[in-house]
Amino acid sequence: MAASRIVIENCAIATVDANDTEYASGHIVVADNVIESVGAGKAPANLENVVRRVDGTGHLVTPGLINTHHHFYQWITRGLATDHNLFNWLVALYPTWARIDEPMARAAAQGSLAMMARGGVTTAMDHHYVYPRGSGDLSGAIIGAASEMGVRFTLARGSMDRSEKDGGLPPDFAVETLEGALAATEETVDKYHDSSFGAMTQVAVAPCSPFSVSTELLRQGAELARRKGVRLHTHGSETVEEEQFCKELFGMGPTDYFESTGWLGEDVWMAHCVHMNDSDIAAFARTKTGVAHCPSSNARLAAGIARVPDMLKAGVPVGLGVDGTASNESGELHTELRNALLINRLGAHREAALNARQALRLGTYGGAQVLGRADQIGSLEAGKLADLVMWKIDGLGHSTIADPVTAIVFGAAAPVTLSLVNGKQIVRNDRLLTVDEDAIARSARNEAQRLARIAAEG
Repeated sequence: MAASRIVIENCAIATVDANDTEYASGHIVVADNVIESVGAGKAPANLENVVRRVDGTGHLVTPGLINTHHHFYQWITRGLATDHNLFNWLVALYPTWARIDEPMARAAAQGSLAMMARGGVTTAMDHHYVYPRGSGDLSGAIIGAASEMGVRFTLARGSMDRSEKDGGLPPDFAVETLEGALAATEETVDKYHDSSFGAMTQVAVAPCSPFSVSTELLRQGAELARRKGVRLHTHGSETVEEEQFCKELFGMGPTDYFESTGWLGEDVWMAHCVHMNDSDIAAFARTKTGVAHCPSSNARLAAGIARVPDMLKAGVPVGLGVDGTASNESGELHTELRNALLINRLGAHREAALNARQALRLGTYGGAQVLGRADQIGSLEAGKLADLVMWKIDGLGHSTIADPVTAIVFGAAAPVTLSLVNGKQIVRNDRLLTVDEDAIARSARNEAQRLARIAAEG
């Protein structure tokens, strides 16, 4: 059967390919779920089976944004513990998070996904690691929400087995046993992971952090992931306190500890990586371990400024992450494009730290690298999956910024006129087409209130 084609013309295009190819006025042809051609000027004449033509005048088209670190469940605990550092923030919120159940997880996932998707995210991920006893099928609820939304999705199936009684931070009833966590993770991989080209759902193995999991869970988790052929994800080097914790408990810093447990490699990506010395960065570069940079959350929790320019120079794969919305209440990725650029300019490299195109690359191709899908998504090239966003840049917020990429990175969040995932439209004129945003907002608010009541009752 002949491919159905969508043609977008008369738009500025930032391909984010290896040469950063851009067109002041160009076209994109999508055939079913794959990009067929990208180029300057009008689309080729006499294309067959064109089901839709889009006039992109006044717009910039980019690859869809790719989020590489998040905690969806936190959507229903936004605005709490706003003046805490990481460890105190965790201590304050874990007793509440430990009460989540399946309806809460579903509503929170819907809210998190909706906020990202209508703001240009086409590939999302969720690092979910809180599985209280008797809470229901949390992984299934999260994956179901992503499927309904129509976004490409990776569930990083998290776990914790170091509770308060073991010197960790989570309440005892909020953690799993080593054996239970490994078995549940393997079951999730077997049930949901799709390794095919164009997969909409993938699963990663993701013990939470050095201070909430045992060494054995890290070690056996890495073995499980490699046996199953899936990626590995965790938090790393987020705060000074974490570094002190690792040195006191394990006699080494976080990077050396991770390497000793099998947690460096091209199939691994870690969130934050704020406190990395030259040796740490060299180890990540040597092993091609990826980083999910979360500038807004790092600032919210006063964690510090990650050395992103140094990582990029060394060859470390770096993407962007929203992080959980209890530490980044905006919940969308455009903020991270802008803050990655601005916050890194406060560091040692000052104005030379990052530019607009490097920031866009972090949020697109860099994210694809980190998720292990750079051959499929992250740039606009023939043969890649049709995940793209059309940003309106001729309105009040952007019309006086001559350069389109500068407009969307330095400027306010640009309206999304069209967003395609796998060749299917999920956003039109800043509104989601696949779900009812207002119903999601009501459901999330109700579940947030229910969680607050349950937590207050103890």
